Amino acid sequence: MIRLIPYNVLTDSQLAGLLSKGDEGAFNEIYSRFWRKVYNESHKRLRDIELTEDIVQDVFADLWTKRFNRDIENLGAYLVSATRYQVFMLYRKNNKQPFFEMPLEGMAHPALFSDSVYEVRELKDCINEWMSLQPEKRREVFRLKFIEDRSTKEISEVLNISQKTVQNQFTTSLHSLRSTLSKLLLLILIITSR
Repeated sequence: MIRLIPYNVLTDSQLAGLLSKGDEGAFNEIYSRFWRKVYNESHKRLRDIELTEDIVQDVFADLWTKRFNRDIENLGAYLVSATRYQVFMLYRKNNKQPFFEMPLEGMAHPALFSDSVYEVRELKDCINEWMSLQPEKRREVFRLKFIEDRSTKEISEVLNISQKTVQNQFTTSLHSLRSTLSKLLLLILIITSR
């Protein structure tokens, strides 16, 4: 006899683990727990019920579609970030982004986040999410370089790859991260300007 899992008593972390194995019941419980949060996060930015409902659908459809490719540690934070990304993509698609005179590179300054610990934490979550999407070797090179502050030579020895490969992986990761953070900064500016 198969024992039914009482999904409503599982932690968010347990649900995320089951989701990554394709458990539809876990997905339904995640939806039940978080749809209102996703809805509110979207609606306060869009102020449009129909668009908000579309965003909710897109966020959860994306969560299910990519369930095997995600290692989600914090479901709430992940879904909020996913919602903000979907809102950003909607702005971009509809060409409704506000105009900013200052280039994005100039906005990547610590003062932008100095007033809010929450936004710094959110930025770290975004970087962690970006890292989780990188190929293993690139992620490891990035981690060793920025988190452990290792030299190119040390990284090549630890990973048993050439220094040239380390440099190539590092350069590629910087371009990718810069692009991701530029989008995030633009999104933050869009959200805070509303």
